[in-house]
Amino acid sequence: MSYEFRLGVDAGGTFTDFVLAEKGGDIHLFKAPSTPEDGTKAIANGLQQISEKFNRPITEIIQACDLCINGTTVALNALIQMKGVKVGLLCTKGHEDSIEIRLGHKEEGHRYDASYPPAPQIAPRDLRFPIRGRILADGTEREELNEDDILAAIEELKRQNIKSVAISFVWSIRDTKHEQRAKELVQQHMPDAFVCCGSEVYPQIKEYTRTSTTLVNAYLSPVMSSYVYKIDDYFKQLGADQPVRYFQSNGGLALGEIMKERAVNAINSGPASAPQAGLYIAEPFGINNVITVDMGGTSFDITLAKDGKTSLNRDIDFLRNRIGVPMIHVETLGAGGGSIGHINTFGMLEVGPQSAGATPGPACYGKGGTLPTVTDANLVLGYLRSGAVLGGIVTLDGDKAKVAIEKHIAKPLGIDLPHAAYGISTIVNQNMANGIRRITIEKGYDPRDFALVCAGGAAGMHVISLAEEMGINTILVPKIASCLCAFGQIISDVKYSYLATQIMIMSADANLEALNATLTRLEKEGIQKLKEDGFSDDGIQIERAMEMRYVGQVHECNVIVPNGNIDSNAAADILQAFHKRHKELYTYDEQDSAVELVNVEVSIIGKVTKPELPTLGAQSGSVESAKVDERQMIHDHTYQWIQTPIYDGNKLGAGAVITGPALIEEPTTTIVIKPNWQADLHQFGTYKLSKI
Repeated sequence: MSYEFRLGVDAGGTFTDFVLAEKGGDIHLFKAPSTPEDGTKAIANGLQQISEKFNRPITEIIQACDLCINGTTVALNALIQMKGVKVGLLCTKGHEDSIEIRLGHKEEGHRYDASYPPAPQIAPRDLRFPIRGRILADGTEREELNEDDILAAIEELKRQNIKSVAISFVWSIRDTKHEQRAKELVQQHMPDAFVCCGSEVYPQIKEYTRTSTTLVNAYLSPVMSSYVYKIDDYFKQLGADQPVRYFQSNGGLALGEIMKERAVNAINSGPASAPQAGLYIAEPFGINNVITVDMGGTSFDITLAKDGKTSLNRDIDFLRNRIGVPMIHVETLGAGGGSIGHINTFGMLEVGPQSAGATPGPACYGKGGTLPTVTDANLVLGYLRSGAVLGGIVTLDGDKAKVAIEKHIAKPLGIDLPHAAYGISTIVNQNMANGIRRITIEKGYDPRDFALVCAGGAAGMHVISLAEEMGINTILVPKIASCLCAFGQIISDVKYSYLATQIMIMSADANLEALNATLTRLEKEGIQKLKEDGFSDDGIQIERAMEMRYVGQVHECNVIVPNGNIDSNAAADILQAFHKRHKELYTYDEQDSAVELVNVEVSIIGKVTKPELPTLGAQSGSVESAKVDERQMIHDHTYQWIQTPIYDGNKLGAGAVITGPALIEEPTTTIVIKPNWQADLHQFGTYKLSKI
């Protein structure tokens, strides 16, 4: 069958974005309100828009898709709202409270705050059951598994109507037989319950991380399974030729059967596709270091890719839950168009993290909101037009925006309206710049070595200010910015990550036989899975990483390592890569100190053909023909109103150059060009913003 389309669906908390790529190169964007209670309703809404656009039945369009890809916030929202299922934990006797002790850890900023509340527990104390039996660190059995303890726990789990069971025993990664037997008994006596083991979910050293990760997976998997079942069934009814692929937090695609068992891999499913999209947008410009920023209504997501590789997080605290599996590093802030400006108890202006959301929304929406937001400030500053229709459903009211800022910000601070509006914009920009610092400078990267890629409908009004603050000289704003994450999904590959613990001293003269055997085992398992999914050898790629540390250290550095057999020469290269990474992170290395390998990770990637971006026709004549209006705007801290020309992006062609001050209006985003900056439109539909 000859396929015509590829479909990407990004189900967010407020809107579900659709990107439909034609084989000929055209990209089409659609949006529909999200329906958390049943994701198929939002998808049906979006597909109906597509059907009307092409004047073809929905079934015909779906059957003409080579891939239908879904990114979703279902798992994330369930974790945020604590709406997972009721979970019980079977753990080694004496370790019932390790999940609550949390290694004595308190989040940054609260270490010495005695009033900071303890983290909420997925499995409360009465649902954590001690099981006798013990495996030691060397894999030997010190004490046999006590099956009577398990059977007694099962009876209580059934009495408590538990829907999901997590099993995490000490040193289970050295010998899985105790966990596997416990799992067999639970499945035998509780056939309708979901069950997962730590040695399967996170097969690496660190008991607390493994137990926490397993609990999160048990908490979310039944929720994710229900969602996947509905989506899969819906697309089957539409006649989809290929199974739906789901976007994972590690930046790759997976089948629904995998996601049902590993919901912990879907927590960052939506924003995790941003760095891949950013790299794809930057490739024609010869750029492979990108920071992608996505500003929507309630949040601001930041991701990073260095040397063409996305940045992955491991062993992190996410919503106060420790998660060990690899996740695309996404820094998320409460900074969006709906972020509320307010005066704090010290009489100072703050913006966010509170948000007006979509309902009632910013004051200018006219839907009952009365508090000033970033969108209201952008309207007062002239970046948005009063009376403009946003998203086809909301008409912006400039007077309501002025009243809100005047009442809640300007008058209490004794400043005029333009100063108050610019203050809101400046503070939210500082908040976002601080987020960029956390994902760059605090991780050993210089932000000046990167280009900013702009995503989301609101980011284009702030991105130049962010670049100036961070010393970044190149900004890329694609025409598809508002649906960039959905676009990132349709250009991503299938990816499975495999983890193992391999403790040894790494040196050129080390015995590397066991290490090579572990890597080979993991790679064979992943390659077999991809072959079952229809990939051939030439379409499979392997990526390796190792977690290493100087002997005596507590925290590890993650190091990318070469493929193939690791011999003494490769070991020496790996050591040098570790020293280099350690110095990037901590400003020093210890070349003469012994280095310990702790964990290994293998990613098996099934390469998927990438759709091409459409090519724009060349600019014909002067760009003044695209000028549609002009408006007074404030662009800097001088607070001077500057008459600023406004251009219709649909009337600009490849090679068009717009010099600031200016504003470019695209159907789904607005780009503010400050003085001393210019925008060059590339043939693939991306504006390159740079200083003059």
